[in-house]
Amino acid sequence: MKRLGFRVFVALVVGFALFPFGFAVFTSFLGGNALYDLRDIEASSFGIANYSALFESGQYFGQSILNSLQVATTVVGLSLLLGVTAAYALGRIAFRGRGLLLMAILAVSMFPQVAVMAGMYELMHALGLYNRTFGLVLPYMLFTLPFTVWVLTTFMRELPRELEEAAVMDGCSPWRILVSVFLPLLWPVLVSVGLLAFVAAWNEFLFALTFVNQDAGRTVPVAISLIGGGATSRELPWGKLMAASVLVTLPLVAMVLVFQKKIVAGLTAGAVKG
Repeated sequence: MKRLGFRVFVALVVGFALFPFGFAVFTSFLGGNALYDLRDIEASSFGIANYSALFESGQYFGQSILNSLQVATTVVGLSLLLGVTAAYALGRIAFRGRGLLLMAILAVSMFPQVAVMAGMYELMHALGLYNRTFGLVLPYMLFTLPFTVWVLTTFMRELPRELEEAAVMDGCSPWRILVSVFLPLLWPVLVSVGLLAFVAAWNEFLFALTFVNQDAGRTVPVAISLIGGGATSRELPWGKLMAASVLVTLPLVAMVLVFQKKIVAGLTAGAVKG
Protein backbone atom coordinates (compact mmCIF):
# COMPACT_ATOMS: atom_id res chain seq x y z
CA MET A 1 0.00 0.00 0.00
CA LYS A 2 2.86 2.35 0.88
CA ARG A 3 4.59 1.51 -2.39
CA LEU A 4 1.41 2.28 -4.35
CA GLY A 5 1.01 5.58 -2.53
CA PHE A 6 4.62 6.47 -3.27
CA ARG A 7 4.18 5.68 -6.96
CA VAL A 8 1.04 7.83 -7.12
CA PHE A 9 2.91 10.66 -5.40
CA VAL A 10 5.84 10.37 -7.85
CA ALA A 11 3.41 10.30 -10.79
CA LEU A 12 1.73 13.47 -9.53
CA VAL A 13 5.06 15.26 -9.09
CA VAL A 14 6.29 14.21 -12.54
CA GLY A 15 2.96 15.18 -14.12
CA PHE A 16 3.00 18.57 -12.39
CA ALA A 17 6.59 19.21 -13.54
CA LEU A 18 6.04 18.12 -17.14
CA PHE A 19 2.58 19.63 -17.70
CA PRO A 20 3.78 23.13 -18.76
CA PHE A 21 6.19 21.72 -21.36
CA GLY A 22 3.64 19.17 -22.58
CA PHE A 23 0.98 21.85 -22.93
CA ALA A 24 3.45 24.08 -24.82
CA VAL A 25 4.24 21.24 -27.25
CA PHE A 26 0.54 20.53 -27.78
CA THR A 27 -0.50 24.15 -28.35
CA SER A 28 2.48 24.77 -30.64
CA PHE A 29 0.75 22.58 -33.23
CA LEU A 30 -2.58 24.40 -32.97
CA GLY A 31 -3.81 27.27 -35.10
CA GLY A 32 -6.85 29.43 -35.50
CA ASN A 33 -9.42 29.49 -32.72
CA ALA A 34 -8.19 26.16 -31.35
CA LEU A 35 -5.38 28.06 -29.62
CA TYR A 36 -7.90 29.77 -27.39
CA ASP A 37 -10.70 27.18 -27.22
CA LEU A 38 -9.78 23.49 -27.43
CA ARG A 39 -13.37 22.67 -28.39
CA ASP A 40 -12.59 24.13 -31.85
CA ILE A 41 -9.84 21.63 -32.64
CA GLU A 42 -10.17 20.32 -36.19
CA ALA A 43 -7.79 18.47 -38.47
CA SER A 44 -7.13 21.68 -40.38
CA SER A 45 -6.08 23.55 -37.24
CA PHE A 46 -3.39 20.99 -36.28
CA GLY A 47 0.00 21.16 -38.02
CA ILE A 48 3.49 22.66 -38.11
CA ALA A 49 2.45 26.05 -39.46
CA ASN A 50 3.67 27.81 -36.31
CA TYR A 51 7.11 26.24 -36.64
CA SER A 52 7.50 27.07 -40.32
CA ALA A 53 6.33 30.65 -39.66
CA LEU A 54 9.29 31.17 -37.31
CA PHE A 55 11.75 30.70 -40.15
CA GLU A 56 9.99 32.86 -42.70
CA SER A 57 11.99 35.66 -44.29
CA GLY A 58 12.55 38.60 -41.96
CA GLN A 59 12.08 36.66 -38.68
CA TYR A 60 15.82 36.00 -37.97
CA PHE A 61 14.81 33.18 -35.59
CA GLY A 62 17.26 30.66 -37.05
CA GLN A 63 20.03 33.25 -36.83
CA SER A 64 19.08 33.91 -33.20
CA ILE A 65 19.47 30.21 -32.37
CA LEU A 66 22.95 30.21 -33.93
CA ASN A 67 23.84 33.37 -32.01
CA SER A 68 22.77 31.83 -28.69
CA LEU A 69 24.60 28.59 -29.49
CA GLN A 70 27.86 30.40 -30.31
CA VAL A 71 27.72 32.69 -27.29
CA ALA A 72 26.70 29.99 -24.77
CA THR A 73 29.32 27.52 -26.07
CA THR A 74 32.07 30.15 -25.85
CA VAL A 75 30.98 31.14 -22.35
CA VAL A 76 31.08 27.52 -21.18
CA GLY A 77 34.51 26.90 -22.74
CA LEU A 78 36.08 30.03 -21.25
CA SER A 79 34.41 29.54 -17.88
CA LEU A 80 35.67 25.97 -17.57
CA LEU A 81 39.19 26.83 -18.76
CA LEU A 82 39.58 29.80 -16.42
CA GLY A 83 37.58 28.09 -13.67
CA VAL A 84 39.74 24.95 -13.59
CA THR A 85 43.03 26.86 -13.49
CA ALA A 86 41.72 29.26 -10.82
CA ALA A 87 40.28 26.36 -8.80
CA TYR A 88 43.64 24.59 -8.91
CA ALA A 89 45.36 27.65 -7.48
CA LEU A 90 42.68 28.30 -4.87
CA GLY A 91 42.18 24.68 -3.90
CA ARG A 92 45.71 23.26 -3.91
CA ILE A 93 48.10 26.17 -3.29
CA ALA A 94 48.24 27.88 0.09
CA PHE A 95 48.76 31.66 -0.04
CA ARG A 96 47.81 34.63 2.09
CA GLY A 97 44.31 35.98 1.44
CA ARG A 98 42.99 32.82 -0.20
CA GLY A 99 39.90 32.67 2.03
CA LEU A 100 39.18 36.36 1.48
CA LEU A 101 39.51 35.90 -2.28
CA LEU A 102 37.04 33.00 -2.23
CA MET A 103 34.57 35.09 -0.24
CA ALA A 104 34.95 37.91 -2.79
CA ILE A 105 34.26 35.46 -5.65
CA LEU A 106 31.16 34.19 -3.86
CA ALA A 107 29.97 37.75 -3.21
CA VAL A 108 30.41 38.73 -6.87
CA SER A 109 28.28 35.77 -7.98
CA MET A 110 25.41 37.14 -5.88
CA PHE A 111 25.30 40.60 -7.46
CA PRO A 112 22.04 41.22 -9.33
CA GLN A 113 22.51 41.91 -13.02
CA VAL A 114 20.99 45.38 -12.80
CA ALA A 115 23.68 46.42 -10.26
CA VAL A 116 26.46 46.08 -12.85
CA MET A 117 24.48 47.24 -15.85
CA ALA A 118 25.82 50.82 -15.99
CA GLY A 119 29.46 49.85 -15.50
CA MET A 120 29.22 47.02 -17.99
CA TYR A 121 27.60 49.36 -20.54
CA GLU A 122 30.59 51.73 -20.32
CA LEU A 123 33.05 48.83 -20.51
CA MET A 124 31.34 47.35 -23.57
CA HIS A 125 31.52 50.72 -25.30
CA ALA A 126 35.18 51.21 -24.38
CA LEU A 127 36.13 47.75 -25.72
CA GLY A 128 34.08 48.12 -28.89
CA LEU A 129 31.83 45.20 -27.95
CA TYR A 130 28.53 47.09 -27.79
CA ASN A 131 25.95 45.87 -30.30
CA ARG A 132 28.10 42.84 -31.13
CA THR A 133 26.62 39.43 -30.41
CA PHE A 134 29.97 37.91 -29.49
CA GLY A 135 30.51 40.76 -27.03
CA LEU A 136 27.83 39.20 -24.80
CA VAL A 137 30.44 36.64 -23.73
CA LEU A 138 32.00 39.25 -21.44
CA PRO A 139 28.90 40.14 -19.35
CA TYR A 140 27.72 36.52 -19.29
CA MET A 141 30.97 35.43 -17.67
CA LEU A 142 30.23 37.78 -14.79
CA PHE A 143 27.76 35.24 -13.42
CA THR A 144 29.10 31.94 -14.84
CA LEU A 145 32.79 32.28 -13.92
CA PRO A 146 32.40 32.96 -10.14
CA PHE A 147 29.99 30.05 -9.82
CA THR A 148 32.33 27.77 -11.78
CA VAL A 149 35.39 28.75 -9.72
CA TRP A 150 33.56 28.31 -6.43
CA VAL A 151 32.18 24.85 -7.22
CA LEU A 152 35.40 23.52 -8.81
CA THR A 153 37.49 24.81 -5.91
CA THR A 154 35.32 22.85 -3.49
CA PHE A 155 35.88 19.63 -5.46
CA MET A 156 39.57 20.35 -6.10
CA ARG A 157 40.20 20.53 -2.35
CA GLU A 158 38.78 17.03 -1.88
CA LEU A 159 41.12 15.31 -4.34
CA PRO A 160 43.70 13.09 -2.59
CA ARG A 161 46.96 14.91 -1.95
CA GLU A 162 48.84 11.63 -2.45
CA LEU A 163 48.07 11.79 -6.18
CA GLU A 164 49.66 15.22 -6.46
CA GLU A 165 52.69 14.19 -4.41
CA ALA A 166 53.24 11.10 -6.58
CA ALA A 167 53.01 13.21 -9.74
CA VAL A 168 55.54 15.69 -8.33
CA MET A 169 57.89 12.81 -7.53
CA ASP A 170 57.60 11.73 -11.19
CA GLY A 171 58.65 15.22 -12.30
CA CYS A 172 55.26 16.51 -13.48
CA SER A 173 54.78 20.26 -13.79
CA PRO A 174 51.69 21.93 -12.20
CA TRP A 175 50.02 22.11 -15.63
CA ARG A 176 50.69 18.40 -16.26
CA ILE A 177 49.30 17.55 -12.82
CA LEU A 178 46.17 19.55 -13.55
CA VAL A 179 45.57 18.11 -17.04
CA SER A 180 46.73 14.50 -16.63
CA VAL A 181 45.92 13.77 -12.98
CA PHE A 182 43.07 16.00 -11.81
CA LEU A 183 40.97 16.59 -14.94
CA PRO A 184 40.04 12.89 -15.43
CA LEU A 185 38.71 12.89 -11.85
CA LEU A 186 36.80 16.13 -12.35
CA TRP A 187 34.92 15.20 -15.55
CA PRO A 188 31.52 14.57 -13.88
CA VAL A 189 31.74 17.89 -12.05
CA LEU A 190 32.92 19.71 -15.18
CA VAL A 191 29.94 18.38 -17.12
CA SER A 192 27.48 19.42 -14.40
CA VAL A 193 28.97 22.89 -13.99
CA GLY A 194 29.32 23.36 -17.74
CA LEU A 195 25.69 22.42 -18.32
CA LEU A 196 24.50 24.87 -15.65
CA ALA A 197 26.65 27.62 -17.21
CA PHE A 198 25.25 26.79 -20.66
CA VAL A 199 21.66 26.96 -19.42
CA ALA A 200 22.32 30.30 -17.70
CA ALA A 201 23.91 31.80 -20.82
CA TRP A 202 21.27 30.28 -23.12
CA ASN A 203 18.38 31.77 -21.12
CA GLU A 204 19.91 35.16 -20.24
CA PHE A 205 17.68 38.05 -21.28
CA LEU A 206 18.58 41.39 -19.65
CA PHE A 207 22.16 41.79 -20.94
CA ALA A 208 21.18 40.49 -24.40
CA LEU A 209 18.33 42.99 -24.64
CA THR A 210 20.49 45.92 -23.46
CA PHE A 211 23.76 45.36 -25.30
CA VAL A 212 22.52 44.16 -28.71
CA ASN A 213 19.89 46.16 -30.57
CA GLN A 214 20.01 44.74 -34.10
CA ASP A 215 17.54 41.99 -35.05
CA ALA A 216 20.10 39.77 -36.79
CA GLY A 217 22.37 39.84 -33.73
CA ARG A 218 19.85 39.04 -31.03
CA THR A 219 19.88 35.86 -28.97
CA VAL A 220 16.94 33.48 -28.62
CA PRO A 221 15.27 34.81 -25.40
CA VAL A 222 15.12 38.35 -26.84
CA ALA A 223 14.02 37.08 -30.26
CA ILE A 224 11.10 35.22 -28.64
CA SER A 225 10.00 38.32 -26.73
CA LEU A 226 9.91 40.28 -30.01
CA ILE A 227 7.97 37.71 -32.05
CA GLY A 228 5.07 39.36 -33.85
CA GLY A 229 2.63 38.30 -36.49
CA GLY A 230 -0.75 38.35 -34.75
CA ALA A 231 -3.86 39.33 -36.60
CA THR A 232 -3.75 42.74 -34.87
CA SER A 233 -0.94 44.74 -33.31
CA ARG A 234 -2.28 43.91 -29.82
CA GLU A 235 -2.77 40.18 -30.39
CA LEU A 236 -0.09 37.87 -29.06
CA PRO A 237 0.83 35.07 -31.51
CA TRP A 238 0.60 32.30 -28.92
CA GLY A 239 1.16 29.52 -31.46
CA LYS A 240 4.48 30.94 -32.65
CA LEU A 241 5.53 31.72 -29.07
CA MET A 242 4.86 28.13 -28.00
CA ALA A 243 6.65 26.74 -31.07
CA ALA A 244 9.68 28.96 -30.35
CA SER A 245 9.70 27.91 -26.69
CA VAL A 246 9.70 24.24 -27.66
CA LEU A 247 12.52 24.70 -30.19
CA VAL A 248 14.83 26.51 -27.74
CA THR A 249 14.16 23.91 -25.04
CA LEU A 250 15.05 20.91 -27.21
CA PRO A 251 18.85 21.54 -27.18
CA LEU A 252 18.83 21.63 -23.37
CA VAL A 253 16.81 18.41 -23.17
CA ALA A 254 19.19 16.74 -25.64
CA MET A 255 22.23 17.80 -23.60
CA VAL A 256 20.74 16.45 -20.38
CA LEU A 257 19.94 13.12 -22.06
CA VAL A 258 23.45 12.83 -23.55
CA PHE A 259 25.29 13.73 -20.34
CA GLN A 260 22.81 12.35 -17.78
CA LYS A 261 25.26 9.79 -16.37
CA LYS A 262 27.99 12.41 -15.89
CA ILE A 263 25.49 14.83 -14.33
CA VAL A 264 24.25 12.26 -11.84
CA ALA A 265 27.84 11.28 -11.00
CA GLY A 266 28.76 14.93 -10.44
CA LEU A 267 25.77 15.63 -8.24
CA THR A 268 26.34 12.44 -6.27
CA ALA A 269 30.00 13.32 -5.72
CA GLY A 270 28.93 16.74 -4.48
CA ALA A 271 26.51 15.17 -2.02
CA VAL A 272 29.17 12.85 -0.64
CA LYS A 273 31.92 15.44 -0.40
CA GLY A 274 29.69 18.14 0.98
